[in-house]
Amino acid sequence: MLDPLILRNDLHATVAALETRGYALDAGAYEALEARRKALQMEVEELQSKRNSNAKSIGQAKAKGEDIQPLLDAVAELGDQLKTAEASFRQVRDEQADWLLDMPNLAASDVPAGADESENVELRKWGVVPTFEFEPRDHVELGELHRMMDSEAAAKLAGARFTLLKSSFARLHRALAQFMLDVHTQEHGYTEVYVPYLVKGETMQGTGQLPKFSDDAFATTDDPPRYLVPTAEVPVTNLAADQIFAADDLPLKYVAQTPCFRREAGSAGQDTRGMIRQHQFEKVELVHIVRAEDSKAAHEELISNAEIILQKLNLAYRTIVLCKGDMGFSACKTYDIEVWLPGQGTYREISSCSNCSDFQARRMKARVRNPESGKNELVHTLNGSGLAVGRTLIAVLENYQQQDGSVRIPEVLQPYMGGQELITL
Repeated sequence: MLDPLILRNDLHATVAALETRGYALDAGAYEALEARRKALQMEVEELQSKRNSNAKSIGQAKAKGEDIQPLLDAVAELGDQLKTAEASFRQVRDEQADWLLDMPNLAASDVPAGADESENVELRKWGVVPTFEFEPRDHVELGELHRMMDSEAAAKLAGARFTLLKSSFARLHRALAQFMLDVHTQEHGYTEVYVPYLVKGETMQGTGQLPKFSDDAFATTDDPPRYLVPTAEVPVTNLAADQIFAADDLPLKYVAQTPCFRREAGSAGQDTRGMIRQHQFEKVELVHIVRAEDSKAAHEELISNAEIILQKLNLAYRTIVLCKGDMGFSACKTYDIEVWLPGQGTYREISSCSNCSDFQARRMKARVRNPESGKNELVHTLNGSGLAVGRTLIAVLENYQQQDGSVRIPEVLQPYMGGQELITL
């Protein structure tokens, strides 16, 4: 959530900044609402002052033996007026809150301008794109060849956009997740957490999934509903909700492996073949909770931690910074990592690492006490995939395939596969 003060102090500059994020704010309507808020706040404060003054006069008149009934009547009337004014004030504040919940985060000053993904900026490439003496198969063809990836069986169980893995493919999927968790906990200093896969509405709101993206969420029929997590970012980041941290408590670095559930509303026809875009997939998620002054450095650390997984797997990738028009709702700056997929002959997203500044913290009321001023300040939150497990499986299968269809197992994964070096037909 944006700081309401930036809209009060410089509304038109904020409107312009929001436009670069694809959000059109009606400045006139918001200005009128803010004027009403200020007027009602002044009215409430004035009525409170008058009521307090009359209440004090009652005591003085009573001590003098004067008739206090007129004063009692005046206080009662002021009380009624105050209740009405306070109700109107709360209604306006609620309207403003609804508006703020709908606004995306503002982009950081060093985020490139641009309207969509075509204007994202490549920062670097790593690794050598493999060449083959044969036409490389994509992961769907490899799955069919090995009979270890079955979309038809999954569709029979759950419908479209699910995949069933078997045998060595299922074990390789599990091995990848375990490998990532071990690297992040043992080498990068993350604390592993196991979190609920169902969360409350306020938890989803805390990280920005609600109310904006309710159509993309799977909700239960509970009253109120609970939601299947679209990413571990939601429960893990909310561990900071309603907390006031000591400065020495930060930074906090968490890692969690969870399934992720998404309706993929509005993506009909996109990547429906295979495992690229699914209703259910696994992800190893990284979350940082830091002080504001450590935010930029934490973002660089986060993207580096995700990149190292691909380096250890010897998978070629490129890192890009998203332009303003392509960033996610809660982010002020986002790096994406795209891994090379020989079956498609292109780079595809495998990780998105975002700095959300104080946007989520304001929603969650996550704060840290400044040891110098003694005041509570909002923390900064960051999150990123370290990595998406299914897409990493796809990358390993396609990059390590051989002409006969067999798949070499990367050396770093062999201990997780019981020493197995090759997935044969």
